[in-house]
Amino acid sequence: MKRLIPFLFLLSAPAYADITQKFTTSAQITVDMPYSVTNKLGTTYSISGNNITPSVTSGGSTTAQQIGGLNLGSLTAGVPALIQTDKSVTTAGSAFSLTEAINMGDATPSAVTPSSGIAALPHLSGQTTIGSGGTLGSGAMTSLSSGVHTCSGAFGSGSSCVGSTTVQITID
Repeated sequence: MKRLIPFLFLLSAPAYADITQKFTTSAQITVDMPYSVTNKLGTTYSISGNNITPSVTSGGSTTAQQIGGLNLGSLTAGVPALIQTDKSVTTAGSAFSLTEAINMGDATPSAVTPSSGIAALPHLSGQTTIGSGGTLGSGAMTSLSSGVHTCSGAFGSGSSCVGSTTVQITID
């Protein structure tokens, strides 16, 4: 029986295999841009009262029982001009009340220019959201064929460094 073992190896077929290897190296530096979102506050005007007679004087003539308000035909940097309301007590000696409120809106700001990743914004009465970024600084990335990645230097605000290596071996 021991004599037949060498013959069994001679009869067996050789094994063939396909071997595929794949190396993928990826490097990425991202620098986000700075951004700002501003919401201007609008202009509002209101008046209310008891025992008050409103009037508006325009062009030298007075119109009774009218209230002023916002002149949308006269805008300066997006803010309308105010038309003044003249007020007088209707019945002299009687009690009266008057509430008048105006909220002057924000002027349209000029262009915003970022400097070193920070946007200098005008102070607006509405909501302002600022996102800084846009400065890589002296950051650099090195990728070696061995798959070693190095992020070095001073990365600025809003920047990131990502390196990856994938090794795939397939045997069929």
